[in-house]
Amino acid sequence: MALPPSIPTSFVPHSASAAAHRFRTDLTGIFDLFAYAVLGVVLVGALSVFFYGRILATTQASKDAALAKVEAGIDLATVEEFVRLRDRLASAATLLDKHTALSTFFTTLGTLLPASVRFSSLHLSVDTAGTVRLDGAGVAKSFNALAVVSTAFAEDGRIKDAIFSNIVVRTGDNSVSFALSAVLDQKLVAFTP
Repeated sequence: MALPPSIPTSFVPHSASAAAHRFRTDLTGIFDLFAYAVLGVVLVGALSVFFYGRILATTQASKDAALAKVEAGIDLATVEEFVRLRDRLASAATLLDKHTALSTFFTTLGTLLPASVRFSSLHLSVDTAGTVRLDGAGVAKSFNALAVVSTAFAEDGRIKDAIFSNIVVRTGDNSVSFALSAVLDQKLVAFTP
């Protein structure tokens, strides 16, 4: 029986190394494609950095020129005046922060004292720690008026540790003479604009 003409009568099988070689060739092509893509990205990045550097250099040069122009227009005398003014304002703020103003103290004292109590002497002193002490002597119309003053000082809280001593009741009119020692809140004698 004769074979049909499309079927060959003999053939040579391909070796296994040719199949492996063809597979290796396919991986090499993919690796080459990846390497070219990375090279393209690197080149685009390098060109971008180069041109961005040029843009920044141009911008810096224009800003430097504008700054030099503005610096040339500055009047040194005006700058010196502003510096002196700033120094004077800083000194004034320092002085005012440490300035003692008694108007708040006297207003508070006038508000807290009833009309039946008066001081004959007052002495304010500031120690090295900044504590303001009040020492004074006065006369109250009665012992109850003196008690009202003590209660008013305690309720207000800005005249602290008020100690009434040397209490003497006069026999003729029942008036009471006293001495007062207290510590004042710093806000009572501090300057407030």
